[in-house]
Amino acid sequence: MAAAATSLVLAALLAAMMMLGAEAVWLDLPPTGTKCVSEEIQPNVVVLADYAIMYESHPTSHPTVAVKVTSPYGNTIHNNENATTGQFAFTTTEAGNYLACFWLDSVEKGAGVSLNLDWKIGIAAKDWDSVAKKEKIEGVELELRKLEAAVESIHHNLLYLKAREAEMREVSEKTNSRVAWFSILSLGVCVVVSVLQLWHLQGFFHKKKLI
Repeated sequence: MAAAATSLVLAALLAAMMMLGAEAVWLDLPPTGTKCVSEEIQPNVVVLADYAIMYESHPTSHPTVAVKVTSPYGNTIHNNENATTGQFAFTTTEAGNYLACFWLDSVEKGAGVSLNLDWKIGIAAKDWDSVAKKEKIEGVELELRKLEAAVESIHHNLLYLKAREAEMREVSEKTNSRVAWFSILSLGVCVVVSVLQLWHLQGFFHKKKLI
């Protein structure tokens, strides 16, 4: 139990540390095909992302990309075409893997392009500059506010992980129970079939003796 609790705390700390920073990703989009980025996110979490094509390797052409962001259940959250830059922002309503896919959709596809994706989740997506200006805080007080938000995030992560662990334990117990009942049923069927076969053989040999 202590080891499990420690694992939960470490997982929550790791998730909170990831949420404190922005995740910048470079994607090399091929002339044909799709590149996707996925992230497992909890419900009620703010997500903010900016994407932009890098034109260093394409000084004369102007390729564009299409992007589609979907929820764990396949719902389209963001869809954009013929874009060179863009942004999507949403608050998650369901837990699971959120998928952002990019592909070239322009006539001038060339040899592919590089795309920069700045993916921010949770605390990192919050506009702390606006908070500081609105509440007139700065320096140590602002950092303390960020730490407070991080602690709240860790608390929510712990509750989420505990709930997931309870769900997995319940599913495991149900599965074990069903397997046990299935084993007992299979054994019962085997015993019944064996008894029937024995009874049939006894009747068969008894008829042979009478003949």
